[in-house]
Amino acid sequence: MRRPQGMVTMPTECPIRVLIADDHPVFLMGLKIALDAIPEVEVVAEARNGKSAVEQARRLLPDIVLMDVDMPQMNGIAATRAIMAERPRSAVLILTIVDDLDSVMAAMRAGARGYLLKGAGLEDIVRAVKAVGQGEAIFGSQIANRIVDHIAKPVQLAVPFPELTDRERDVLRLVAEGQPNSVIARELDLSIKTVRNYLSRIFCKLQVTHRTEAAIRARRAGLGE
Repeated sequence: MRRPQGMVTMPTECPIRVLIADDHPVFLMGLKIALDAIPEVEVVAEARNGKSAVEQARRLLPDIVLMDVDMPQMNGIAATRAIMAERPRSAVLILTIVDDLDSVMAAMRAGARGYLLKGAGLEDIVRAVKAVGQGEAIFGSQIANRIVDHIAKPVQLAVPFPELTDRERDVLRLVAEGQPNSVIARELDLSIKTVRNYLSRIFCKLQVTHRTEAAIRARRAGLGE
């Protein structure tokens, strides 16, 4: 059919090319069918394990990789790292049931651009795919709240000798200050025998053989004056 003169043909926007990586066949197929119904999205392939996801990302060069975390042969975080090393122009969006903060942070360090839980609705997934495709980072509401709480949480200073109890650490601090057992007992309201028992446990845990060595180690760790 000939185009009438003067009619301008508007270029159609290219769909977002998506690779789905998930080892649950029912979920994978349901997600593929749902995304295929979205005009702006084209599912170019599916992968059932992390290794296959890396290979198909290398071959097909998708815009987005929807990546599960727990998968055989190579987990989703390792696969994300490999894809980012070979194909940084592809964006990885994690879609998983794994909701612990350690996994979220590991995925972000591997190069993922977003993190959603599988309980998200299709509209949320499509919105995330579009946002990541435009270079944004996006998180599900639960994940975002955990990240905010983690950032807002006061920094906990490292405790010296975490293998010791609080009371054992108090005893060691006074040892580091050069106090004899009688003063330690009075300061902590303990009997001399109890102080000796504490010292025996401290020496065993720190693997030292005498009081002076324990005091030196304690002062090096910042205990005592």
